[in-house]
Amino acid sequence: MVAIEIEYQGDLHCEAVHGPSGTKLNTDAPKDNQGRGESFSPTDLVATALGSCILSVMGIMARTLDIDIAGATASVTKEMTSSAPRRIERLAVTIRVPKPVTEENRTKLERAAHTCPVHKSLHPDVQMPIQFIWG
Repeated sequence: MVAIEIEYQGDLHCEAVHGPSGTKLNTDAPKDNQGRGESFSPTDLVATALGSCILSVMGIMARTLDIDIAGATASVTKEMTSSAPRRIERLAVTIRVPKPVTEENRTKLERAAHTCPVHKSLHPDVQMPIQFIWG
């Protein structure tokens, strides 16, 4: 279990503190929803969680396969619905692995990416295509 403490600081800003480490992060509402867009919005953090979760799960699989994917990146494009209710409609993910990986290991890494807990936790109405670019 992990506890995260969040304080509303006013003007649509929040500060979150990660219990185990004490690391802090701040959020702001996006410009298109009354905020100033000065930091990650809560839905930006969902997109961030998805991309970092996919890379982490791929990293776990890479360890199992005894291969190095350091330098791999995730790019996530978040799209919100244009009509009510306001929600995330699509999180398009592009994974780039610059190091050479065999076809067999690519398949295993791609399979692992789709088991990411964040991917599995989001509502099925959220479109989450994942594109892989190798080498």
